[in-house]
Parts: sequence; structure tokens; C-alpha cells
Amino acid sequence: MKLLMSLWLVINNFKKHLSLEILAIIIIALAVLMRILNLDSREFWYDEVLSLLLSTGQKNAYHTPGDTPVVLAEYSSLLSLPVEVSLLSFITTVKQLLTSLLGGEPHPPLFFLSQHFWLRFFGNGEAAIRGLNTLISIAAIGSTYGLGKLLLGHRGGLLLAALLAVNPFYLFHSLNVRMYAPLVFWGTLSAWSLLSLIYRQDNPTTKSRHPHFLWNFLLIASVAAGLLTFYLYAYWVIALATLVLYLDRRHWWQHALRLGAGVLLTIPWVLRGTLIQLSNADLNRFGSVKEGAISWLLHLKDTIHILGIHLVVGDWVTSLPPVSILLVGCMAVFVLGICATRLWKSGEKENLGIALILGILPLMLALAVDVITQKFTLGFGWGRSMIMILPGCLLLLVLGIERGTPRQWRTSIAAGLLLLYLSIGVADFSLRQRSMFHSVADLILQEPTQSTLIAMNSKAWGHVMRLAYYIPPRAPVMLLAEHPANLANTLQQVLDDKAQKYARVIWLDSADPVWSRLKTETEIQNTKQQIQQILSSQWQLNKTLHLSGTMSIDKFNINLYSHSFRN
Repeated sequence: MKLLMSLWLVINNFKKHLSLEILAIIIIALAVLMRILNLDSREFWYDEVLSLLLSTGQKNAYHTPGDTPVVLAEYSSLLSLPVEVSLLSFITTVKQLLTSLLGGEPHPPLFFLSQHFWLRFFGNGEAAIRGLNTLISIAAIGSTYGLGKLLLGHRGGLLLAALLAVNPFYLFHSLNVRMYAPLVFWGTLSAWSLLSLIYRQDNPTTKSRHPHFLWNFLLIASVAAGLLTFYLYAYWVIALATLVLYLDRRHWWQHALRLGAGVLLTIPWVLRGTLIQLSNADLNRFGSVKEGAISWLLHLKDTIHILGIHLVVGDWVTSLPPVSILLVGCMAVFVLGICATRLWKSGEKENLGIALILGILPLMLALAVDVITQKFTLGFGWGRSMIMILPGCLLLLVLGIERGTPRQWRTSIAAGLLLLYLSIGVADFSLRQRSMFHSVADLILQEPTQSTLIAMNSKAWGHVMRLAYYIPPRAPVMLLAEHPANLANTLQQVLDDKAQKYARVIWLDSADPVWSRLKTETEIQNTKQQIQQILSSQWQLNKTLHLSGTMSIDKFNINLYSHSFRN
């Protein structure tokens, strides 16, 4: 209650001294600053290190660890560009990148190619690698302002841009080395370009001020780039086509040529790469349910979850119970429903249609495909595959505030929403740190010249490569990565043969080994007891650490053992 009262006082004080435009500019500046300050505040998470591995062009050189220890530095080298001495070796590296995508990665090449060339200029540090997506997210804020200004004027454009800039979900993905931040940029840029072309048809003054070919180029390029970044961007292209039929049916063929040109630019990759990727795709991981009622409820839950995550929760979804996400999602649906109802009653039917087409239609298309195929792609990855709907949903909120709310309440509601987003984002990056593998590296660096064996109960490439990235490459560290059920026996054999070789053993116990989890708690405890007995027979336990991050795959127990003959 006190927090709500304090927030209300802040908003009232703001209304007396600042305009909404100034607040929006301040919020945008703070959002950019937050991105810069947090470029290296968190470790790479599971999928980010895969992005780095793919971007170096060395994915095909990665091999799952066997049942004998390997030099960890051999994996570390895969996260840097290979040594190149000629143009031919450069071409070979790029070719290997594309080949690795065809060998199992389900995404188009544009994101990884752009990261590859960025890597060549700025290196593979956390801040450097995240810098490209950060710049793209800032560009997305600018294109969102253009989209909002076109529909609502300067004030509405600033508010829409500020909401996107500080939105917790987009803030997280702006610093995530995956393809989701660029998706928002290509989406907002294509929508802005298409609407500019539509509204310019009968406005000669506008035509003289902005070259017509520029909007054509931006539309075609953004459609092609979006499709080459993420395949589900196709839902967005369908939404753009629907927007044409909704606003400018008379010139539909002209817009169809523009959209078609963007699609045609992707054909060289589609005819080769997409077909191969489809043949290798593992669609079974999305699951299916035969019972009709349960299936429908799960589809509905996924849809509500997405809106709650996109509009409120952001990356906090990884720490909150599902029922709370469902409640927040229901609140988001309710608020969007109120906005839509007020806009309809106030006569803003055209803008309402635009917001629904950009924000809701792609989600409904994805839901329809899930229902027909009996899959659950919407809920996979906490809804990040549908991030392109975020600007449209925010546009609906801004329209509801600016055109569907009494004038005396508009500034207060907008300011409250901006401050809510800012608070969630600040709390996320200040209260939820991720530094698990830094802790392992710190243990290594305490005695950097001592030979060390890391025994880890996971063969997952994400765990192996994250470990390889953060452990000093010059330290004499060997890695024994094994399935949880086999680790005890394999470790026993290794230590029987070469126990004297290692001054230290670090038992890295993952709470979530990803693809090789043990089925019961009894199995887990029995396995742990076996490993403890093996190590305690001739090793001394020196330190135990319990580490956790923002996801279950970030939870580890670290046990540092030193050989008894050295004490």
C-alpha cells in the first residue's frame, strides 16, 4: 500500500513539473543507459553460447565429450574465430558457418552472419558480442517512434518508443545474443514503411518530402531480412498483407509486388537451406495432446502466458510460478480488452484495426497452426518466438491511453505504466545476477598452475561451452563430462588410473543436466552418495558452493577437493 501511495505521489509531482514528452525522452535515455551498463553484467546463458559457437563458424568442430577427460581449452578455442591466413580460409570459415546451420540449427542465416562479421571487428567478449543486438534494439526504438508518430503524432510516437525501450521483455532480449531483438526491428521498420506508403498514396506533399523509393526499399529489405532472421516472421508478413487489404485495397497489387519482392529475395536460401533444415527439424519436442479439452486449455494457457510475459513479466518468467504468470496474463488480456472497447466506442476503428492486425493477428495465426498440428510452439521458450507482436500490443495500449481515455487521466496512466516497466527492468538486472561459471573460474584462479579435473554430470553442449568460455584457457584443466547415471563409475575409473595426476578435483553438480536428467529423487541421491564416497576415499573436501541464476539450468553445487597426500 505504501509503495502504491509513493508511486501516486511521484506521478502527481511529475504532472506539475514535467510533460509526458519529456518523461518519455528521459525514459528512453535511461533505457539506452541500462543496456550499455548491463552489456557484461550477466554471463552468457545456454543458447547465447551456442550463438557464439555458430558465429565463429566452428560448430561442426564441436564433439560431445566422451568417457575420458579432455583438455578444456580445446573447447575454449571453438569460441574464437579460427586462424585465417588468406581469403580462401576466410571463405572456408563462412562456408562452415552456413554448413553448421544446415546440420541441425533451425534458424535462417542472417543473424549468425551479422554476428560473425561483428565478431571479426570487436572480438568475443560479453560486452562486444551483445553490442550488436543493443544497437539494433536502439534502432528498433527509433523505428517504433516513427510508427507511433505516423499514427498518433509526436507525443504518441514518443510514448510508444518509450514503452518499447523500457519494456522488460524487450529489454532482456536487447541484451540476449539471439535473433529476437532484430525481429522487433525488422517488424517495426516494415510496418512503418508499409503504412507510410499507404498514407502517401493521396498526399503529394508528403511525396516531395520523403523519397518514395526509400520507403519501397525499406519495406522490401525489412521483409527479406525478417524472413532470413526467423522463419516465424512469415506470420508477420501475413499480417502486413492483411494490413494492405484493410487500409488500401485499391492499390493492393502495388503493395503485393513490394511484399513479394521481399519474399523473393529469400528464395536462394529457401530452395537450399530451408528445405534441408525442415528435413532435420525435431518437431516432436513441441509435444502434442490427444484429449480435446485438455489440448484447448493448454493452447489457451499458452496464449495468455505470452501476453503476460510480453507486456508485464519479461524475464522474470523464469523465476515465477506458472499460476502467477497466468494471472498476470489474464490482467493483460483484460487491459487490452478495455483499450479495444474504448477505441471502438470513441470512433478510432481504423487505428484499432491496425493495432489488432499488428499485435494480435500473428498470435492468432500461430495459435491456429498449433491447434491444427496439435503442437505447442507458442509456449516454447517463454513465448520469445512471438516477440514480433510486442510493438503492436504496445500500440494498442498507447491508442487506449491517448484516444480512449479522458484527457485528464492520460498523462497519469502513461507515466504510471512507464515507471512500472522501469521498476521491473531495474529489479531484474539488479536483483537477479548470473555468475555461476565465474565462481568456478575463481576457484581455478586461486591456484592457477595446479592441475585440475572438473567432473560434471552433464554432457549438454550449453554447459560444456559455458564452462569453456569462462575458465582461463591457459589453466591446466581437464573436463570429465558424463551423464548423471554414469558419472560415478566413469570417475572411479579415471581416478584409479590417474588420480595422482590431479592436484584438485572440482565436482560440478548440475541440478538440471538438460537432456539426461535422472527420473527419481532416489536415483539422484544415490548417485551423489556414490560420487562422495569415491572422492572422500583419497581426497579432502575443501569448499562447497551453491550457485543459482535465473533459470533451472543455472543451478549448480560446486565441491572442491584436494588430494589427501598434499595436505
